[in-house]
Amino acid sequence: MSRPPRVLSETGLYHIIFRGINHQNLFEDNQDYEKLLEIIEIIKKDEKFEIYAYCLMTNHVHMFIKEQNMGDIKKIVHKILTRYVAWYNHKYKRSGSLIGNRYKSEPIEDDVYYLSLIRYIHQNPVKAGIVKCIDEYKWSSYNDYIKLSQKLINIKFALDMLSGDRSLALALFKELHNLVEEIDFSISNTKKLSDEQLRRKIYKLTKLQGYEISTKPKSERNEVLSLLRRNGFTIGQLERLTGISRGIISRT
Repeated sequence: MSRPPRVLSETGLYHIIFRGINHQNLFEDNQDYEKLLEIIEIIKKDEKFEIYAYCLMTNHVHMFIKEQNMGDIKKIVHKILTRYVAWYNHKYKRSGSLIGNRYKSEPIEDDVYYLSLIRYIHQNPVKAGIVKCIDEYKWSSYNDYIKLSQKLINIKFALDMLSGDRSLALALFKELHNLVEEIDFSISNTKKLSDEQLRRKIYKLTKLQGYEISTKPKSERNEVLSLLRRNGFTIGQLERLTGISRGIISRT
């Protein structure tokens, strides 16, 4: 059976995860971690993408990336993985696959989740019991933010969401990371729901067809949209299925 095509993001934003095959380590020593970051930096210059967060764990990697043009993400990740695997195999005198299956990519369409995803990525080493505090872990982008380093990470994206004042934004960023992220951003292998399945889910929750929501009085319409958002519908999905504009949905 052929693999389903990747879902492309309307915003250009993706949560990327790739893992070692059969849970094999991707990194054996500090040089390996440093090499992957070096490769990402080189390819970032070539492909003009932005990276907002990363965390390199022993046998898997998280990245929050924004592509420049729709579909670039396939080329970006392919280049990163091909170059790193070739370097790793040469160093350790091995051959064959290093990455398990294909990498996973989750489009991030909703700005309400941007900061939560960054926190989720940075909290991985704490949740895994590797360190007690986020700033103790060397191989994530958390300390890039703390040091205001923009060598690899676009720190402006997240900090500007918190405040236009850089000192206040940084204080809020630290405070934000002291709270445990409750949203699970792990990417499953389950197939995404089709629009038809989503329409059935809307009807089950509201007893309304998607297009009927826009005809309701404003207060009732907003209540229904809020209910659907709480039940996991993204702004992009609701815009597509109800015909209501993204701006109106985001304000609910």
